[in-house]
Amino acid sequence: MREDRHVVSVRDIPETLDDSALIGHSLSEPETFAALFDRHADEIHRYAARRLGPELAEDVTAEVFLVAFRGRARYDRSWPDARPWLYGIATRVVSQHRRAERRRTHALSRMSVDRPATFDDRSADRVTAEQLQPRLARALTRLSAAERDLLLLVAWADLTYEDAALALGVPVGTVRSRLHRLRAKVRRALGGNDPFAEEPQHG
Repeated sequence: MREDRHVVSVRDIPETLDDSALIGHSLSEPETFAALFDRHADEIHRYAARRLGPELAEDVTAEVFLVAFRGRARYDRSWPDARPWLYGIATRVVSQHRRAERRRTHALSRMSVDRPATFDDRSADRVTAEQLQPRLARALTRLSAAERDLLLLVAWADLTYEDAALALGVPVGTVRSRLHRLRAKVRRALGGNDPFAEEPQHG
């Protein structure tokens, strides 16, 4: 039996290899791109599910990594972390499902949350968050698509301002100024509550 020495198992790829090196390696060994999927697919799937619902999340995730695989030769190798690149692709794929996102957001905005029969301190934070969700969904429906993309990349994908700028292809100063205005707009819509109060880490 002929042994193909060029076949590389994903298990053979060192975990210490950063995303940039991994993508570079996949140019000559395409099968190694699967390791990038293993690293980041769950995170992209969670983000897609929050924006579009679980029904579309799996298809969106698959499409994101297909687009990434086909475009990997154009990846900027100065980025050791591929997450901003993948979230940028995810944002564009989600944009193809704006109608589904609007339906989901409008459905969330009509939700009502009843106080549980047994209420204790541990459930207080959960119920407060659930009660805020319909109002937050209504606030999100009033944002433009570009505003919603930026806000949710920082709030839900937990990207830094710098990573969000890379994902969207805009200057970091633009991200900072837009987010300041967006958070003020959402805070007003929620009667002073700020669901995005946590500042991202900047590195």
